Amino acid sequence: MATTLGFDVYGTLIDTNGVLTALKRLVGDKALAFSQTWRDKQLEYSFRRGLMQNYQTFAVCTSQALDYICDFHRVSLTDEQKAELLSIYRVLPAFSDVQEGLSQLKEAGFRLYAFSNGKADALELLLNSAGVRDLFLGVVSVDDIKVFKPSPATYGHFLRQARATGGSAWLISSNPFDVIGAISAGMKAAWVKRYPEAIFDPWGIEPTTIVKSLVELREQITKCESVLE
Repeated sequence: MATTLGFDVYGTLIDTNGVLTALKRLVGDKALAFSQTWRDKQLEYSFRRGLMQNYQTFAVCTSQALDYICDFHRVSLTDEQKAELLSIYRVLPAFSDVQEGLSQLKEAGFRLYAFSNGKADALELLLNSAGVRDLFLGVVSVDDIKVFKPSPATYGHFLRQARATGGSAWLISSNPFDVIGAISAGMKAAWVKRYPEAIFDPWGIEPTTIVKSLVELREQITKCESVLE
């Protein structure tokens, strides 16, 4: 059976800093810190809701995180300005390596799926806007089961939806928590180290492989698969 690859979306395929242009206009020199802490708080809210078993959609986590970050950075935004930022978040750009990297993998016969905490309709819009939706066989959303990554249930859900087994499936993610979650659930995983300063959590669980760009994936996964056979 062909190897199945599940791609995390936010931060792996899609650049969440794509909102910076609007942020620079709205918050000036606080833009980069605002963007980074917004993303951190967004993830924190998803983790906390998962632990509390109090599910809300990823869009709700994103919106509530924006409200928090405005207070944190002492920034006053109108409802219209917040709506503008949330609208931009729905059509963020892909990283520059994504089109080429995914195309190489698809041409090599890998089965590609998008796999995300976002809702399916939001993911369809986002990936279509970024020009990469047609490279995927499908989109798998954790919203179907109302649980966020890195719950083991999410990776089991992905495998069922993709009709794959843990031994024949990989997660591709820039998020260490996601990589650790997938490996703990029996999958293989590639960590996309998008930034030189990125640190992998020292939990005693290592990525199957590490790449700096999606363009490196075909060679690295093929190499790992041949070693593991």
